[in-house]
Amino acid sequence: MTTVRIALTGLGLITGAGNDVEKAWSSITQGISGIRMNTLFDASELRTAWAGQVTAPQPEEPDRCYSLAATAIQEALGNSGLDLDTVDRDRVAVVVGSSLGAMPTLEGVHRELVHEGRLDAGRAAASQLHCVGDYIAAEFDLRGPRVVLSNACAASAVALGYAAELLWKGDADYVICGGVDPLASLSSYGFSSLGALDPEPCAPMTASTGLTLGEGAGFMVLEPADRAAARGARALAELGGYGLSCDGYHQTAPDPSGKGAAAAMAEALATAGLETGDVDYLNLHGTGTPTNDGSEPKAVKRLFGSSIPPASSTKSIVGHTLGAAGAVEAVVSTLAIERGTLPPTINTQGRSSPFGLDIVPDVGRPAEPGVVLSNSFAFGGNNASVVLHRLGRTGPAPRRTAPVRGVVVTGAAGLAGAACDTAGLAAALADESPCFTGAEYVEGIGEVPVGRVDVKAATGKINPSRARRMDPLSLLAAAAVGDLYARHGKPSRAEAEGTGIVFATGYGPVTSVLQFHQGVLEQGISGANPALFANTVVNAAAGHVAMLHRYRGYTATIANGGTSSVLALQLAARVIARGAADRIMVVVADEFPAQALATQAGLPGYARSARVVPGGRTGAVLSEGAAAILLESEESAAARGADVLASVSGFGASGEAAGLGRIRRDGEAWARALRAAMAEAGTGPDGIGTVVSAASGYHQVDLAQARALDRAGLTGRPTTTPKALLGETYGSAAALGLVAALTGTAPRGHLLLSSFAYGGSYAAAVFDVGA
Repeated sequence: MTTVRIALTGLGLITGAGNDVEKAWSSITQGISGIRMNTLFDASELRTAWAGQVTAPQPEEPDRCYSLAATAIQEALGNSGLDLDTVDRDRVAVVVGSSLGAMPTLEGVHRELVHEGRLDAGRAAASQLHCVGDYIAAEFDLRGPRVVLSNACAASAVALGYAAELLWKGDADYVICGGVDPLASLSSYGFSSLGALDPEPCAPMTASTGLTLGEGAGFMVLEPADRAAARGARALAELGGYGLSCDGYHQTAPDPSGKGAAAAMAEALATAGLETGDVDYLNLHGTGTPTNDGSEPKAVKRLFGSSIPPASSTKSIVGHTLGAAGAVEAVVSTLAIERGTLPPTINTQGRSSPFGLDIVPDVGRPAEPGVVLSNSFAFGGNNASVVLHRLGRTGPAPRRTAPVRGVVVTGAAGLAGAACDTAGLAAALADESPCFTGAEYVEGIGEVPVGRVDVKAATGKINPSRARRMDPLSLLAAAAVGDLYARHGKPSRAEAEGTGIVFATGYGPVTSVLQFHQGVLEQGISGANPALFANTVVNAAAGHVAMLHRYRGYTATIANGGTSSVLALQLAARVIARGAADRIMVVVADEFPAQALATQAGLPGYARSARVVPGGRTGAVLSEGAAAILLESEESAAARGADVLASVSGFGASGEAAGLGRIRRDGEAWARALRAAMAEAGTGPDGIGTVVSAASGYHQVDLAQARALDRAGLTGRPTTTPKALLGETYGSAAALGLVAALTGTAPRGHLLLSSFAYGGSYAAAVFDVGA
């Protein structure tokens, strides 16, 4: 079986090196630095004020992040020649990588809360990470699948992988894919507290005395090559493959052996059907820190031996753009192929690389690269590599982009509110006992119900020395995985090292972000706690769980609000189906400190009592929760004699241009996700044995879903409403619904999960229980 070839037909770029593709490429190839003194905020306490700051004025509202993304996307669409009015917007996907999102706005909201005691719930809700994708969808009226990835500095490289999975499977006709991150005081103080900033503009792979932060956005229009040819579009390059791996070594430092990074590069080449000898240029992660610059050359040598192609790091010109880096560097790598020039590393001052690499120095080098390998690495030991090459390039091996095997569920566990393990969850559902038994006072509102997890009880078996380094989100995730192993058995060491982890969350490490930022607000640099900063990245939980269980396989982190569970399950299933992994642990968690509760309670639709009736206009109750779902190939499950709880049958995702924090009540977009999941599963409404509803008691949501179910022909099908007892857990809600069904009395047959996210994105999944 073959799959589509993915053409890059449009590029958009805005960085400190230039405000569009042409200006940035000119600066990069001439070795003109885009690093200048930061004027966005006071940097006097930091190790340096040098930064790759964008010079074009950006509007403060709705956020600098959003305007940077919109600028790059507008350019990419213009360069691609794609007229969105002539295509099916329901089939145009949005895939974004970001580490910070609208952090400047969130910092402002938190500053007002800390210094003035005033919380702007609306602005806080509109600056959550998943809102980056929602803003883009609304701004450009894009209605296809939507997802935000947040693997810290590897985020947009992972986004390219997700986009590839969508196109290989035929889930979209076009994908607007890229990454964006603004300069923010939180990250600047964080890297300064780690001692990671270079006092001068960075010199990766030569001086290696620290990194320089930057900002910007890089976006691409991706589409099947035959579709591009049919509309007369020029393919600038082809996205041939990608590879992801997890070190499972340390929260902020890479594995010094380079083993994990080499594995990601090898997987990227294998997916594209290429070998190391086919690679003509390496775009290095090359941050400039001693740890990165020491480990990445080892990884390169481990894979390439003595035949290493020329390499460079453009971070010396644009700075480290964090979650945007993978996309920014993919744009640069595409231009290297299309225009015949290898971009340089600057600030070398005549030094050669002490690591023995052929680093392109100072100015661009004329060449004709046919294949480029671009690396992005991140906190938590996350490694991502992307292969870009000339359109139609073939290698000695077949491409690994088509599904070749079935995927099954072999483990499920969860916790929510007062139910701190799966047994407690099952008991609460059987007894119809709500898990949101607590009540907390919110200023200006009064006491409101909430579901709190007893983290100490849930994580009592974790090594205390490990637990002390973990934040609440990581502890919840670890508790779910620990409970899954207690129920279904632990893997052997070899099985564990072959296991991947896809982590997902609705809102991320809220406690760590707020505590770190509060220290900065109150004490400046002396209050910037480096241990807290390490846990502010969304993928920190995945790193902690990987270290606990020695996971070394595929890894990605999704932060897409309430659709996060289903999108994580979809990604893991796609990767396993095409043979790129045998087993992936899907872990979803959300924690809600007092500030998050106050934000939610200050918005419409929050319940004032602990009685929730989906469809009954009672309002919803916020509840902390986590779930772990183990997916593996049918062959892997059979080989180790695992019990199969369900088979993966189908997925669907959709969106609407609703605007930040909103959904439409007509249910039309939601219904498209439901219909797509059933279509892939090969069933119609009559074949669905159980619908796991996303109804929460908030009338607007419940009405939209009721209309969606009706449009999809599902009205009257047997339905469960787990949020009536578990509460609104957002990111983990659909996964907890699946856990509840698999550990309860779900009838044999097709089970359909329904999920939504504020901002107007929807996702659904079908599992065959007892097949």
